[in-house]
Amino acid sequence: MNDAIYKSIKSLPPLDETIMKIQQICSSEDSDIAELISVIHQDPMLTANILRSANSPLYGFSREIADINRAVALFGMATIRGFALAGTISKSFKINLEPYGISSAKFMDLAILQNALAFHWCSKINRELLNIISPASFMMDIGKIIIAKELIDSKKSTKFKDKLQNISTTNELSKLEIDMVGISSQMVTAQIFKNWNLEPEIAEVIKYSLNPIDAPENLKKHCYILSVISNSINVFGTLLPDQINSTIELLKLYNLDAQLFFSAIEKVQH
Repeated sequence: MNDAIYKSIKSLPPLDETIMKIQQICSSEDSDIAELISVIHQDPMLTANILRSANSPLYGFSREIADINRAVALFGMATIRGFALAGTISKSFKINLEPYGISSAKFMDLAILQNALAFHWCSKINRELLNIISPASFMMDIGKIIIAKELIDSKKSTKFKDKLQNISTTNELSKLEIDMVGISSQMVTAQIFKNWNLEPEIAEVIKYSLNPIDAPENLKKHCYILSVISNSINVFGTLLPDQINSTIELLKLYNLDAQLFFSAIEKVQH
């Protein structure tokens, strides 16, 4: 691994106490929603973020949600954990994605869109998939923050942006990252998860999202889904015609129900 990137990962602050508690609750088979709600109530900022998200049109709930108990019941423990982890991005990273040509606000918007699509789609396939997919969909691009910093520090940002103009897929972007800094953003994200002692399954799903066919058998479906989401919503655009066309091919390749996917897309687009 690039030494500068390795040092950047190692210098990240640990997850705060609230996130650690949520992590423990969500990864324990004996925990329940009441425990999770109790922890969330102790963090006013997290509570406000969850309620704001619950009332976003992206998630499509029909009534205003003013109570955190109701929000947790609607989203489920896995998606709430995703919201909590996403909140660590602004705390743990100085976000400057200038090499990728997007703002920090746009980066966060993409993460929320990816999660909203994951939420609607997995809810139709099998809600248990969200245990891994929800936090993964929120966090799968955080490696780009570390790579952007290295590109800026090593004065490769302009060269990277110039080459970025000639590509349009996540696979091509991964190859460009490897060419420029020696590692893909997916691998950086997986290493960050390892550094934070998060479940290795989440890191594995992100790592194999570019090559799901090579993923461990028990995680293949998760990787297929994350691959499709990443192909549909990324730094190049959101649900553009070309992205939809290539996504249809991926759905066929992975033997995923296209009707369920497009039903989920409709909810996100509305």
